Amino acid sequence: MNGSGGAGALKDPRELGSKAATPREVFDAVRHLLRAKHYSIRTEHAYLGWIRRYIDANRKRHPKELGGREVGAFLTSLAVSGQVSASTQAQALSALLFLYRDVLGVELEWLDEVIRAKRSIRVPVVLSRGEITRLLGRMQGREWLMASLLYGSGMRLMECTRLRVKDVDFERFEITVRSGKGNKDRHTMLPSRLVEPLRRQMEDARVEHQRDLEAGFGAVYLPHALSRKYPNAAEDWGWQYVFPASRRSIDPRTGIERRHHVDEKVLQLAVKRARAEAGIIKLATCHTLRHSFATHLLESGSDIRTVQELLGHRDVKTTQIYTHVLNRGAGGVLSPLDR
Repeated sequence: MNGSGGAGALKDPRELGSKAATPREVFDAVRHLLRAKHYSIRTEHAYLGWIRRYIDANRKRHPKELGGREVGAFLTSLAVSGQVSASTQAQALSALLFLYRDVLGVELEWLDEVIRAKRSIRVPVVLSRGEITRLLGRMQGREWLMASLLYGSGMRLMECTRLRVKDVDFERFEITVRSGKGNKDRHTMLPSRLVEPLRRQMEDARVEHQRDLEAGFGAVYLPHALSRKYPNAAEDWGWQYVFPASRRSIDPRTGIERRHHVDEKVLQLAVKRARAEAGIIKLATCHTLRHSFATHLLESGSDIRTVQELLGHRDVKTTQIYTHVLNRGAGGVLSPLDR
């Protein structure tokens, strides 16, 4: 069963639920509805991947021939044989529920018998201030600036790569994070020492954007229906990415050639390389810089509610995990040996 191909017209769920519906029509219907509901392209790829794996695991039978028992068995095998994390199993379940409930119009039963993957509670990896200095000291150029922003503002990796020019306020030393986790906007800080490097990066991006315009391109991807509401906004400088890709590519949603933001793997590899060169043994990633941002703010006496807002956490309990990795414990308690 193949999940390739563009999105066609959405068929009636009863037609898609019939055995006569082709595999491509089912996948196209899933893709079409995901885009109609404004799911991200990453979610689209993930959901289609899980649906494909589910069908392959059941000998490529049509989803209508399967049901709650097969879904339950598939999810159980992920936990037992695949030993996936609880979040991975939950994503697979969400994908299959979307297929059956939203696309095929079928309510699943027998899911109570699913063996759930155990959710682990782990403290985050945090770098010391000295390790941060060593890590950033092994980086340069655009990758240094992006890593510095992750540590200096607490942004997530994709929030940084998707940053638009209009969302950087140099006068207020503020960054507006658009459509963060949970599709929420928030404000976070712009470190003053990054103002000039960021201005230079944006000037380089502006030169590249001007070249694209002269070549007949320069229109960036706009979320949701903004491209219809503001026809000329896609070429406007304010909507361009602060960290654009080095070359143009084909937009998988529309087939239009345009310049997207830089691939997140570029920064991930740069951080991995810098970690090795700095001799840091901890398994630090780009997200570790965000963990370090929160922990160091709490260490310096910042209010936990303020840190919660800067990180964009819905519940303060999520932010409280950082109190477990403070240098002196959650309550500033000293070891009896140190006393």
